[in-house]
Amino acid sequence: MLEMRPDCERCGIDLPADQGGAFICSFECTFCADCVDALDEICPNCGGELLDRPARTGDALRRNPASDVRRFRV
Repeated sequence: MLEMRPDCERCGIDLPADQGGAFICSFECTFCADCVDALDEICPNCGGELLDRPARTGDALRRNPASDVRRFRV
């Protein structure tokens, strides 16, 4: 199961699990669309490809809540 991280690791913007607009690499590093564009769709942490993260909604989100651990470093 994907760890649905709550924020962009680069700019800190909120990325709710039940909405689109988040991108992840195979290590689940998470970024917003604007940052992914600036990064040319390459993860700065591992060098992997950044792809659309699927949304988690409804019962699935209630049974498997998103992470509340923020990754953005001020």
